[in-house]
Amino acid sequence: MSNQPNNYTDSTNQYSGGAAHQVNQAHAGDPHVHGAEVNGTQLNGPQQGGHRSGTEDPARQSLLNVRNEVGKAVVGQDPTVTGVLIALLCGGHVLLEGVPGVAKTLLVRALSTALSLETKRVQFTPDLMPGDVTGSLVYDSHSSEFTFREGPVFTNILLADEINRTPPKTQASLLEAMEERQVSVDGVSRPLPAPFIVAATQNPVEYEGTYPLPEAQLDRFLLKLTMPLPGRAEEIEVIRRHAGGFDPRDLAAAGVRAVAGAVELSNARAAVAQVAVAPEILAYIVDVVRATRSAPSFQLGVSPRGATALLNTSKAWAWLSGRPFVTPDDVKALSLPCLRHRVGLRPEAQMDGIHVDDVLGSILASVPVPR
Repeated sequence: MSNQPNNYTDSTNQYSGGAAHQVNQAHAGDPHVHGAEVNGTQLNGPQQGGHRSGTEDPARQSLLNVRNEVGKAVVGQDPTVTGVLIALLCGGHVLLEGVPGVAKTLLVRALSTALSLETKRVQFTPDLMPGDVTGSLVYDSHSSEFTFREGPVFTNILLADEINRTPPKTQASLLEAMEERQVSVDGVSRPLPAPFIVAATQNPVEYEGTYPLPEAQLDRFLLKLTMPLPGRAEEIEVIRRHAGGFDPRDLAAAGVRAVAGAVELSNARAAVAQVAVAPEILAYIVDVVRATRSAPSFQLGVSPRGATALLNTSKAWAWLSGRPFVTPDDVKALSLPCLRHRVGLRPEAQMDGIHVDDVLGSILASVPVPR
């Protein structure tokens, strides 16, 4: 378990990987919230600025506007908002870890409102059945036939609240939905709406009565984002808003409005797909991933799926930062949230109090960076 927040930093060092990549970079605003470093623990998405070539990309600007809208309801969680945006850009799922009361549910609701996407929430409990999530066949007395009743998984953003509190068979009911974007019941496959991602939450400190997610399911989450407790100034702002009448159940009253939609998200995904990646960067990603497999503290290293996830998220982060190419710092920035849930510590390392993020940080410091 790691209690460190997400590691996002902007790339401020120029990288040349062929003629297509020889572009001077400008600082993307000030992405460091609390003086974070490249291998530190805090990642904040770009505010504005970054590399500019002509006019600002409307798709990028609309995605950056989403963060401002979410900020009207959620205080001090910009790194997590950026992480979920990256997951949406990559079409991947996200695991949100944090103690109760740090606005995990509110963040997802505000994000879906700002993106004009449908969201449904499922409270995972020990008695929840697979059909309660995916849907099931029900008997229609009028037609004397069985018809399929859709479950809450048929949405754009499924908030799976406390996913580790439900038994493995119910957890497994999401595997097909997460991987194939469809649900199969009684031999019939039914496609899910597009876009579709799962935003699952879990408590990092209360493990009694929980069912830890198996490695196969953890590997299907694109990112694991940790949501820390707010700092003093941020917590004062939270209390000030509530003292002024803020109601977390009424986002419209808070001024949260839709500033983007499925069309903008689709255009953004197409733009991310065009981000260039030099051969040296591809090799660097592979070297980082392979280093996790030989790390003495790990009994389980990152699979090739993790390598492709790191590639895709690095491209999305580079695009959000306003650059048409990926740098080594992009890879470093996304390594912790992208890899921390795909590795397993050895029992002796856990007994020594070693954290996954610490080992990953050592690996990033030791793997040669392309110049």
